[in-house]
Amino acid sequence: MHFLNFFPLFVFLYFLAVTHAATFDITNQCTYPVWAAASPGGGRRLDSGQTWNINVNPGTTTGRIWGRTNCNFDGNGRGKCQTGDCNGRLQCQGFGSAPNTLAEFALNQPNNLDFVDISLVDGFNIPMEFSPINGGCRKLQCSADINGQCPSKLQAPGGCNNPCTAFKTNEYCCTNGPCSPTDFSRFFKQRCPDAYSYPQDDSTSMFTCPAGTNYKVVFCPEADTIIDIQNNCPFTVWAAAVPGGGQRLEYGGTWKIETNTKNGRIWGRTNCNFNTLGKGQCQTGDCNGLLECQAYGTPPNTLAEYAINQFNNTDFLGISLVDGFNIPMEFSPVSADEYSARITCTADIIGQCPNELRTPGGCNNPCTVFKTNEYCCTSGSCGPTKYSRFFKDKCSTSYSYALDSSTSAFFCPSGTSYRVVFCP
Repeated sequence: MHFLNFFPLFVFLYFLAVTHAATFDITNQCTYPVWAAASPGGGRRLDSGQTWNINVNPGTTTGRIWGRTNCNFDGNGRGKCQTGDCNGRLQCQGFGSAPNTLAEFALNQPNNLDFVDISLVDGFNIPMEFSPINGGCRKLQCSADINGQCPSKLQAPGGCNNPCTAFKTNEYCCTNGPCSPTDFSRFFKQRCPDAYSYPQDDSTSMFTCPAGTNYKVVFCPEADTIIDIQNNCPFTVWAAAVPGGGQRLEYGGTWKIETNTKNGRIWGRTNCNFNTLGKGQCQTGDCNGLLECQAYGTPPNTLAEYAINQFNNTDFLGISLVDGFNIPMEFSPVSADEYSARITCTADIIGQCPNELRTPGGCNNPCTVFKTNEYCCTSGSCGPTKYSRFFKDKCSTSYSYALDSSTSAFFCPSGTSYRVVFCP
């Protein structure tokens, strides 16, 4: 009888223990003020370095946190923000207006899980990190230069708009049943692969943490990896990166990209001609006629390939000639004490290219020329060929065919910064 009297109290206390409110620490690391907003939670101005702590009740299913920029509020908390405005209120009572980078969450859902994500479905205004305070699940981050690379049709004051706001069609808004990725959603996805890029982008963008986890949201987090790209060739190179876009580099020119992706490529394009809209064509490495690449380039092109923040806090990197060769390249860590991982391919491959692989501006890969499994490795295992040996003899640390991993994949600690040099 005493046990029965005690049992309801035990259940009540246990319920409180496993369903406590989650704490969110919201920090502004930007060099400018950000007016943080939360639904539920309200809003607060955060100068650089300031933090705002909010508690969110368990069972909240449609939580959002975002940053607002270029705001002006009066003493009553009324005013306006250039991005992320929520009906002219400092203390938000609803969602913000696009464009705004979103941290979204649903707490204490089935199987005692929280569902968390970063979303660019409403566009982008501020780089963001959304992560557990004490580990235990995945850190999410979107810190690419999306505003600087935003397609002209999506550009908005203070941010990069979402295509639904810009065009208001079902293709982009997904208001009628299933919908698919578009060129605009791919632009966002390539730059922030963990973030939602369109409303039904669940399979690569929804993550879980154990219920009861506490979180932090950081505006302008430090980028995981910086890659400096430099042209030392005596001719113009149109550098390309996915994610990242593209930029014309004269001799001595440099371009910096920030990335945390698991499938990145950098390459150089030659003999290009683009109009003022960034449309044109390149003799080698062309990416669908765009200056700002949104897809991989066409062979032949020398590739720097990387995967950032993989298991055991390791980056994987390599130079690949699987798509052929067009420009000599170096891919290496920036710091001198990591110099042993320097990878180069500087041989005169174009001058010595086998006749059957020769092409204007470069030396093609045999898969493009012959289109057989022997060279393309499309079904199961494949081995080296006389053509892959030609590339391997010239650049011994580069990939010479698709399965050439044992002598061509290199590793560095996550957090390393890199450089890619054309004509080192």
